[in-house]
Amino acid sequence: MNLNTSSNLETRSLLDELCSFDKKGLFDLGHPLLNRIAESFVKAAGIGAVQAVSREAYFTAIEGAGVDNSGGLPPEISATKKNRLPGLRGETSCKSLEAMVKKTGKESLQWGVAAGIYSGLTYGLKEARGAHDWKNSAVAGAITGATLALTLENSTHEQIVQCAITGAAISTAANLLTGIF
Repeated sequence: MNLNTSSNLETRSLLDELCSFDKKGLFDLGHPLLNRIAESFVKAAGIGAVQAVSREAYFTAIEGAGVDNSGGLPPEISATKKNRLPGLRGETSCKSLEAMVKKTGKESLQWGVAAGIYSGLTYGLKEARGAHDWKNSAVAGAITGATLALTLENSTHEQIVQCAITGAAISTAANLLTGIF
């Protein structure tokens, strides 16, 4: 009976730890900025991995069913579908799995880096300026967008500027709409 009680207490304390993440966070790296960057990175990387795997599963299911859905998809998504795992036709499933893991890892890293940069910049700008407003969001979004553009293959100056403007616009809109919804 004593063994069951200690096991139950361990489970309860683990459950308490999991439920208290919002209060104290996932990490304690000694500084709020580092904690915020690490937490944002890990959370967004997880979301990126789920998104990449679900997209691959969707396209695999569509191809398996013999449905050509590229006509209804936007060009950027249908292009992703056509080039999602190049060079895997007729190869073993081990190589297919390896390619999917690499692609998922790359996307997870991109999502995590974007979230870490954005979160760290907004926190740092808030601390430096003493205010959290749309200006911090715009600067952080622009720098994050430009950084993400640099992770693209063969990125051009125009893509970098466009991603910076898009990042600034999205993050500013999110900041301004925070109080409304």
